[in-house]
Amino acid sequence: MTTNQIPVVLTPEAASDEDVVGSNVTVVNRMYQALLNAAEIAPDALRSYFVDFYLTQALDGGFAQYVFMTPDRVELDGYIREGLTAMGAAGHLELFNRTAALYDSLADNDAEAYLEGDGEEGSDGVTAMEALDSEFEELLETEDVTGLNAAWLRRQELLLVLDDSELAAHIAARVAQIPDLAERQAEAESENTPEFKAIIDELCDIAGHELVKITMGDPNFEHNGEKVLAWHFTTDQGSYIMIEEDLEAFMINPDTKEVIALLEFEDEEELAVG
Repeated sequence: MTTNQIPVVLTPEAASDEDVVGSNVTVVNRMYQALLNAAEIAPDALRSYFVDFYLTQALDGGFAQYVFMTPDRVELDGYIREGLTAMGAAGHLELFNRTAALYDSLADNDAEAYLEGDGEEGSDGVTAMEALDSEFEELLETEDVTGLNAAWLRRQELLLVLDDSELAAHIAARVAQIPDLAERQAEAESENTPEFKAIIDELCDIAGHELVKITMGDPNFEHNGEKVLAWHFTTDQGSYIMIEEDLEAFMINPDTKEVIALLEFEDEEELAVG
């Protein structure tokens, strides 16, 4: 099956625009978790997925959060530009291009100040980026990205609507066609080895979340007045960070600072629910 023949898949309960876009996000996440790669997922499904990712990050923390949460902007910027173009979000495409170009032109100190939300020095570059963030929110009032995204998904030529059991069978059939499945499984298993991954898995289990992706480690995250190592990750319910202390680890909402889940370490090798 070539890329152009791979269908977009939605679930039947998707009714509102938010539900339609969320359905695509859920399906793509399940495909990634089943070890399908980007070349084995419908390109339009990925375009919709990453446009929604950009929208979510930009609403939470402006373009800075999108940059912070994106380890490979070259790939994601491409998906987002293609998606905005295809769904007819011309205003957001133009703004995305201006914002990305301005950010990429910033001097290192201005880029760092913008990412850290430090505009105290009144840098022209930081001020200009913050103005574009405000423009993004204003544009949403006249150009609804989620509505355009959902309408575009609904009119896909290759579209399947599958219930949960049908979706599971569909993904299983696709996975069965992976020629290097054993190698991918071994690689996925090896990626589970790092301690921070095991801790994040445990925290997600406690919180009742489904881990989607660990995005990056930030060694300079401010926590209780100190710089600590924080691991940023996304779940099916949003973006979070994990901070590990001597005897505990925390899953924290980076915006509200609320502790979502807590682990207590009984000894070096055993984790216990706190």
